[in-house]
Amino acid sequence: MRIPPAVAAAEEAAGMLDERERERAARFRHPTLRERYVASHVGLRTLLGGYLGTGPAEVEFTRDTCGMPDCDEPHGRPALAGDPTLCFSLSHAGDAALYAVAGVTVGADIEQREPRREGTRLTGLIGQLHSGERAAIDALPEDLREEAFLSCWVRKEAYLKGIGTGLPGGLRTHHVGLAEGLAPADAPPGPDGWALADVDAPPGYHAAVAVRGDQVPAVTVGGLLLG
Repeated sequence: MRIPPAVAAAEEAAGMLDERERERAARFRHPTLRERYVASHVGLRTLLGGYLGTGPAEVEFTRDTCGMPDCDEPHGRPALAGDPTLCFSLSHAGDAALYAVAGVTVGADIEQREPRREGTRLTGLIGQLHSGERAAIDALPEDLREEAFLSCWVRKEAYLKGIGTGLPGGLRTHHVGLAEGLAPADAPPGPDGWALADVDAPPGYHAAVAVRGDQVPAVTVGGLLLG
């Protein structure tokens, strides 16, 4: 979904959010970032409300326990208070948002290409990945390095969101590989018990989803009309 600022600016849109979401929105100092946050969360509520047969403002969220070892605090994956069997994930970057909804645990991530992500900065970011992923990127031509990095990053973050840890779960620990067409032929499989899929994204973006299970998920991409 491309995020329309006009929707986010409407007072009734912000009124659909709960107290925690409104507090989070208020912490954004830049109006555009605040508007995009509001619009993406209104979009999530609109989508989930359609599944639940309820209005966006009536959707209630909770948090699963953390996926990190030795931590049982409720700051893991977001979940629906009214239907724990319906799983979802939200990611937004720039003026785009990605929603994933499934009957099993799912994680999603979308990232925007940035001109400043090059040279030594790109090398430093690549250095945070699993050794096998670093080697696969280093084997590619220079002009494919950023694309390969982003394809790996969105898969990695989608997976880490899926297991409920987020980035602290270990960028170097888990191997998710590169997108199809960039990964080497002898690339090892992804994490046990999880399937990864690259998602068609708007120009200048990369996106992926991770789903608990052994089969690569069928991904349906569609727009979401908010107003």
